[in-house]
Amino acid sequence: MHYTHLGRSGVSVSRIVLGTMNFGAATSEDDAHQIMDRAHESGINFFDTSNTYGQPRAEGVTEQIIGNWFSAGRGRRDRTVLATKVYGGKGEWPNDRYLSAVQIRRACDDSLRRLRTDHIDLYQMHHVDRSVPWEEIWSALDLLYSQGKIIYTGSSNFAGWHIAQAQEAALRRHSLGLVSEQSLYNLAQRSAELEVLPACQAYGVGVICWSPLHGGLLAGGLLAEMPVGPEHTTRPGAGQPAGQRARQQALQETGQPAGRQAGQEIGRRAGGRAAEELPRRRPQIEAYEAFCADLGEAPAAVALAWLLHRRGVTGPIVGPRTLNQFDAALRATEITVGGKELARLDEIFPGPGPAPEAYAW
Repeated sequence: MHYTHLGRSGVSVSRIVLGTMNFGAATSEDDAHQIMDRAHESGINFFDTSNTYGQPRAEGVTEQIIGNWFSAGRGRRDRTVLATKVYGGKGEWPNDRYLSAVQIRRACDDSLRRLRTDHIDLYQMHHVDRSVPWEEIWSALDLLYSQGKIIYTGSSNFAGWHIAQAQEAALRRHSLGLVSEQSLYNLAQRSAELEVLPACQAYGVGVICWSPLHGGLLAGGLLAEMPVGPEHTTRPGAGQPAGQRARQQALQETGQPAGRQAGQEIGRRAGGRAAEELPRRRPQIEAYEAFCADLGEAPAAVALAWLLHRRGVTGPIVGPRTLNQFDAALRATEITVGGKELARLDEIFPGPGPAPEAYAW
């Protein structure tokens, strides 16, 4: 496993981030504990969660699962850089969500209790709260820092100018400010390159990428499962769509279950963002899966490896439901994407270009 500093901070984190959103929802507690064990065995020390993850939503179920795992001891907590989030809540009573000072302090104490720890390494604002002044937000976060309850602060789903606002407000208070931004960023969604990534690089903020496979669109296998209209063709001489060949290879290489279980796995992805975008992106995805097949790598691993080659990216969040999915993701750290491959991926998934040139001059 490779490691890097989290933004301009001194803490070292693994280039693969273990995402836990499925724990307590699609993944049982026993399976979640096995995945976390495997993460440590593989050298992954960076775990990401939220106070809203798990089912029922916003009751801290996922945090409880992680806390139970920590309680087993054997240095688990000390070996983990733990990140959780504040913003969301059940919304059944005033001040039980968003980023007021009251909610920030209360939510932090609740997360500490569920996680069975005395501190959170990275406390992230899950979304910007436009109704609360930055002076109030930073006063609450600085207090938690002075109390030893949090060490670093991060953001998630911030625009570039929100990052600038937050950092400038922190500087006025002589605070460290943000060290990370968790953003939607992947081959199929590169809007963050316009403003978010440049802002993060300017302020020394590390970028953590959520949904690196874009809801499964980049994971491989969807083309073979979705209806093909008369306007779509197969590769000459191949005898089957390129996506189908890539799917077969991906299933073999990633260890994903075959047969009915594989169909259920693809079906889950086909019911969300992937299903919504595949009709208009079919030529792109067919070209991408063919590229991965020619490269001899699974599409999911290539998508993760591409992010690991992006400037300013700390690492992608991998949110496995199963051990097989987790093991498959590790392959990304072993893939070298050279200049020729990067250029081809830019052809398939063009970026927006820098601002303001992307829309002005």
